[in-house]
Amino acid sequence: MKSMKNLQTLTLLPTLALAGLFISISGSLSPRPVLTGPDVAYLGSRVAFRCIAPHSSLPVTYELIWNGSALIATVTDLQGNKTASFYLKFTATFEGSYHCKATTQGSTGVSNSIKLTLVTPASNTRVTSEPFPPVAYEGSRIELSCSVAKGSHLSYTWFFNRTEVTSSTSPLILLTGNQLVMGKVAPEHDGYYSCMAWSRVQDATRFSSSSEVQVTVKVYVSKPRISFSISKEGTSHHGNVTCWSTRGSPPVNISLSLDDTEVASVTAAQSLAAWFAVHMVPGLNMGVARCRVTTEVQELMSEPVTLEMVPVGGDVKVEVEYLYSADSKLTAAKLSCQVSRGTFPYLSWLLNNSSLPTETDVDSHIHPVLYHGVLTDGRRTLVLAKLGPEESGYYRCRARDSYDDSGPWVESAAVLVRVKDRILNSLPPATSSTETPPKVFLNTIDVLTIAFCCFLLLMLAVGVGCVYKMFDHKQAHAHVATTDSDALPLSAPTSQSGGE
Repeated sequence: MKSMKNLQTLTLLPTLALAGLFISISGSLSPRPVLTGPDVAYLGSRVAFRCIAPHSSLPVTYELIWNGSALIATVTDLQGNKTASFYLKFTATFEGSYHCKATTQGSTGVSNSIKLTLVTPASNTRVTSEPFPPVAYEGSRIELSCSVAKGSHLSYTWFFNRTEVTSSTSPLILLTGNQLVMGKVAPEHDGYYSCMAWSRVQDATRFSSSSEVQVTVKVYVSKPRISFSISKEGTSHHGNVTCWSTRGSPPVNISLSLDDTEVASVTAAQSLAAWFAVHMVPGLNMGVARCRVTTEVQELMSEPVTLEMVPVGGDVKVEVEYLYSADSKLTAAKLSCQVSRGTFPYLSWLLNNSSLPTETDVDSHIHPVLYHGVLTDGRRTLVLAKLGPEESGYYRCRARDSYDDSGPWVESAAVLVRVKDRILNSLPPATSSTETPPKVFLNTIDVLTIAFCCFLLLMLAVGVGCVYKMFDHKQAHAHVATTDSDALPLSAPTSQSGGE
């Protein structure tokens, strides 16, 4: 028994020695501190660093080191908090690299490093452009830059007409860094732009906004048009020539030429139109006029127009056209007033010798024809959308010079428009009650229908005759065949394979 106890004692001694050695080594291990804190800070702000060395025996002494060697502060943990806090008021001189040291029982450990960078808030922010000033024609490129007098670690936000611009605002706008790039400007990009430069440190945000800059997108001028009208003052006549473009950005220069000689010019600063006065003589050709529009990048000419004032005269007549639906039902009638001569005719319509008022004279519901009809093409065409008793009657049109209210009228013959069994009659009016009744004129569709029916009846008669003849011929042939078969002998057929 005694020998067994001695053996156990000898076995435990190495184990106890190893345990003591392990405890001794563990107590002498260096601490491993960890430093936490910001990597950016505003000038003058309060900065906090914290150093912790877990699993370290007390007491623990912490040191905050700047740029590898400069001691900033020392904190000793005597109560087991094991965390040291260092608070600094950040100035430009404190920018650099920080780490901490933890010392316990003669052993020292070094933490990780944190590089603290100074963040300078933006100031004196403004928008610059290329080209400058930011004025360009549609399809061109404009670059806007958000520039600051000083600032670091900045982000940028753009505004168009005080609304934030994002990548989804327009596919033609690219936001990159401090720039807003419009590769191909369009009229919808015209407006006011501004930017904001800002930075954020933890929960603190500082920003600087620019003033607004106007971006002007010019539109190319369209081909000019030309027209003219006539006015009369006493016995003199004046031509009012109008030159205009339907699209473009003013200002533009607009000039008028007669027979390739420029006679007048004006700069249109707020519009795209100009008016020129030309002396006119009735019946005399005053020349060929053209308009020219000029900008800094364009020069366009209008089509030519002859300045000639032909008085109204010659023949005036009314033409009637009947309109049908897909199922051949009469739906409307279109009356056209044809004037053989006259540059500027004014037209008027009469129904049963009563003048039809214009749309501007009275409300359209007062007169049934205007209520159910439409005047188009400068009153040259009267479309009767409803055909009934109120619209039936004798229609005439008359014309005079539009620039002479007291001028003579030239009238057409009257045309009768009446609905009866889907047939519209157009006749000159009867001059007395003793005349013969008017003849009925069939329209084109009626004539075609009658002709088709006659053709169909003729073809039917021809077909019946052909069928009758064929039937008669077959009966005669059958009779002959029957007679011949009775004369044949009743015998077996002979074989075709044997010889005679």
